[in-house]
Amino acid sequence: MARRTGPDGAVPGRPAVTSRAELERICLEMFAAQGFDATSVDEIAAAAGIGRRTFFRYFASKNDAVWGDFDGRLEAFARWFDDCPDALPVVEAIRRGVIAFNSFDGPATVSVRDRMRLILGSPSLQAYSTLRYEAWREVVARFAATRLGATPQDLIPRTLGHLALGAALAAYEQWLVDEHTDLIDLLDAALRLVDLPAVPVGGSRTRAVPARAI
Repeated sequence: MARRTGPDGAVPGRPAVTSRAELERICLEMFAAQGFDATSVDEIAAAAGIGRRTFFRYFASKNDAVWGDFDGRLEAFARWFDDCPDALPVVEAIRRGVIAFNSFDGPATVSVRDRMRLILGSPSLQAYSTLRYEAWREVVARFAATRLGATPQDLIPRTLGHLALGAALAAYEQWLVDEHTDLIDLLDAALRLVDLPAVPVGGSRTRAVPARAI
């Protein structure tokens, strides 16, 4: 017998979620229990007491439910660099900015662990993750370019973006395999490896940047 639904596809009698945060929590719980690929939007909507169309009012895709409000957090990341003191060397500013971006309270840390386990462990999420990583690196590269008198597409700003992302992902991978470790300590240790004494500015230009500038 077909299941009765309301005009929006919602299942009558189920208490509907009333916020994006509630729906995101349900998504993460179902992905963790069933697997990302095995969980359909229809199943999520039914569990949330909403219709399929309502799900897509909250999230553009199932992938976006994993990443949450990433765009909003990227805006805050960029503002952090905008407010960063000019006297702070570029590499040190990047280290502090990345740590600030990844600092969460206790309950949020649990959610982040589940979220990153999904992102790093689901092959089907990797292509979408590439777009998110690119946007994240661009924030770092724009900051470095502004400080070094270059463009985000020049070698050094681009490289610093990749180095910062690589260090952050390595810290997350270590954190996921050893739950007794502290994410911030791991990020700090990994990012301190990105400590260059001097760098040239621009794609093929060779003018050196003083060590104090980076």
